[in-house]
Amino acid sequence: MASYVIADIHGQYDQFMELLTGIQLKDTDTLYILGDVIDRGDHPVKMLLTLMEMPNVICIVGNHELMALECLEFLCKEITVESIEELDPELIEKLLNWQINGSEPTIDEFSRLDPDTKQEIIEFIKDFSLYEEVSVNGTEYLLVHAGLGNYSPEKEIDDYSLKEIVWDRADYDVQYFEDVYVVSGHTPTQIIDKNPRPGYIYRNNNHIAIDCGGCFPGGRLAAFCLDTGEEFYSSVNEEG
Repeated sequence: MASYVIADIHGQYDQFMELLTGIQLKDTDTLYILGDVIDRGDHPVKMLLTLMEMPNVICIVGNHELMALECLEFLCKEITVESIEELDPELIEKLLNWQINGSEPTIDEFSRLDPDTKQEIIEFIKDFSLYEEVSVNGTEYLLVHAGLGNYSPEKEIDDYSLKEIVWDRADYDVQYFEDVYVVSGHTPTQIIDKNPRPGYIYRNNNHIAIDCGGCFPGGRLAAFCLDTGEEFYSSVNEEG
């Protein structure tokens, strides 16, 4: 039994399946997904449907899932005069923000589903956890999508807001905890300042950053084994 962590899949279904082959995931293993399953890549909804069929997967919410939840129930409705009238400025702003952040592939695949499957997907995303605290072989891990914005050593994890956990980027120059490793996604390791290995898992100050930019040209998906510290990678994204 082993525990693995993957982040920021962004609809890269083929890379994800390649990575599962690389880690040889077993039914007795646990796979944690640190959010941003959807958007940008070709098959975000196919990814969700795949995860829904995997009983050993635990999903943590990312900012892209939050944006989707703000819009998907409206997109389930039939387009009528009444539904258009429901488009208040706040919902329009949310739809535009999601579009700017790569919603098109998600909306495209979602629109082809039957109503029951659409609702099942919405309920599945609603069940994503905000964070997970995991102990493996005596080592403590905090698994979150983004980081702990406005970090303070006096704050408990439950004192952080949704934005601070899901949107605010981790500060890799600050060691948050003496005896807990924070595993996060959200920030591609290609843009971490002074990272000696851009595009690979980054470790510093008890941070383990595992978003290796799989949805971007030259990026890859990564998996981290909590039991052994091993790193696994998909092939490079060659799309331009």
